[in-house]
Amino acid sequence: MDEFQKYDNTALFFVGNEVLTTAEVSNAAPYVKAAIRDMKAYRDSKEYRKIPIGYSAADVPGLRPMLQNYLACGDDDAERAEFYALNVYEWCGDSNYEGSGYSELQKNATGYNIPIFVSETGCRVARPRLFSDQAAILGPEMLDTWSGTIVYEWIQEENDYGLISYGPKVDPMVSTAALDGFPRSGTPMTVSPDYGNLKSQWATLSPTGVKLSDYSPSASISPPACPTSTSGGWIVNGNAALPSIGETLDSAATASVATPTSTGSASQPSASLTGGGTVAGGKEVTGMCLGLLGVMLGAVTWL
Repeated sequence: MDEFQKYDNTALFFVGNEVLTTAEVSNAAPYVKAAIRDMKAYRDSKEYRKIPIGYSAADVPGLRPMLQNYLACGDDDAERAEFYALNVYEWCGDSNYEGSGYSELQKNATGYNIPIFVSETGCRVARPRLFSDQAAILGPEMLDTWSGTIVYEWIQEENDYGLISYGPKVDPMVSTAALDGFPRSGTPMTVSPDYGNLKSQWATLSPTGVKLSDYSPSASISPPACPTSTSGGWIVNGNAALPSIGETLDSAATASVATPTSTGSASQPSASLTGGGTVAGGKEVTGMCLGLLGVMLGAVTWL
């Protein structure tokens, strides 16, 4: 933070990326939220520019939408995330808004009290990549709620998600400029047809953002209710105190999950898990409608 805050094109900080990858490890969520709290406190103590601090999550159905609501809930603004991002790879090939599950993501995000955007997209299960999800994220179905997307990823690497390449893979023992075998300097060449397909998609879209100078917070958008536990899934008591540095998980931070009875039934959570349906309006990130390439700690431009 000390280094990147110096640059006026540093738009945000992720405290982590895909720390929680299954519902069974949801008890790690308090540590993610505590890291957000501590980084915000450090930023403010140093009187740095208020670069937003949040989290980039794996799209895990068993954590949806509990994790996003947990990071944004609570009465103490100092503990809440300032944005939430999601790595989404469900829209593959020639899918659609309903079939990909994007409609469910939109449902969960409607009325969300902090900016939310897609921090990774670009499924390559079906080739070539068509990037047809861009029309949904940057179009009328999602634009009023979601603040854009980051396409994964810019440079071609071993995982074969790249949109540009600086040349063929080389022996890293021979070339010190390519430690993993993939050059990162020289003249970039587009990866066909992926680069062209994405360019064609973006050419049809005209998303608009909100300049920071024009932004006025809406008092009608309140934090969601903190999630309660679910049987076989989310186990965190959303209202429990966050841990401090060096503390281990307190039993009060996890809610007991009822075990099935002899008939196979289980008790239900006592409160709504989403909280998202109880607030009005939508939330778009202020001046940061992202249509960017890559995965970044400090992403570009705050308009």
